[in-house]
Amino acid sequence: MVEQNSLIETSHLTKRYGDKPAVEAVSFQVRGGEIFGFLGPNGAGKTTTIKMIAGLLHPTSGSVKVGGYDVVHQPIQAKSCCGYVPDTPNLYAKLTGRELLYFVGDLYSLDRDQTMRRSEELLNLFSLADAADDTTDSYSHGMRQKVSLAAALVHDPRVLILDEPTVGLDPKSARLIKNILRQLADRGAAVMLSTHILEIAQNMCDRIGIIDHGSLIAAGTMEELRKNQGESSLEDIFLSLTGGVEYAEIAQVLK
Repeated sequence: MVEQNSLIETSHLTKRYGDKPAVEAVSFQVRGGEIFGFLGPNGAGKTTTIKMIAGLLHPTSGSVKVGGYDVVHQPIQAKSCCGYVPDTPNLYAKLTGRELLYFVGDLYSLDRDQTMRRSEELLNLFSLADAADDTTDSYSHGMRQKVSLAAALVHDPRVLILDEPTVGLDPKSARLIKNILRQLADRGAAVMLSTHILEIAQNMCDRIGIIDHGSLIAAGTMEELRKNQGESSLEDIFLSLTGGVEYAEIAQVLK
């Protein structure tokens, strides 16, 4: 892992809707060269946190920096070094896959030759070359996931943020995406992903943060989490921290 400075940094990041806190004083860092897994039960505040980091939601208080830029006060600079893949990709339905990548390249003010070269590399990498001239509304879910990730990578971002990137993918596509994320981190990028698949987080993430009821309740390497919680597997650590132990015990009884 290439050690670098923090490329994602949140400080007391808070989002409230009226009197209801969705995210409460969350602070963590993601360094260049690492994959940071962001875990939590449904409704814990994962997507809200991710959207604030990506600049899609303004925090109620606190701050977030991406690539050293304050997302609220320097939004263009922060977004220019960031790629974002939401849990449900919203694509321009009548653009072809190739046109979508060209469009994103233009948004980031890339040279057209660079955009074309990069787009072709990504289309081939994700096995989308044969469908590159089909409109994205004809794509399967897996193809939409892959072209969305390709679009996030066109400008070779220093920071990549993904919300449930492997949901609905076949094993081959999921493995491809995991390998690509590892390669990006090894080249010095900061990769942050949320997932409900604890096995993925345990096997591929360098550090893990767990959020529950809007608060970050644990963060560290697997070794650090094991030491602090006295559990061996990420599943056991997660359930003990989020109050899910009783459900695991019930499931064990019903086997």
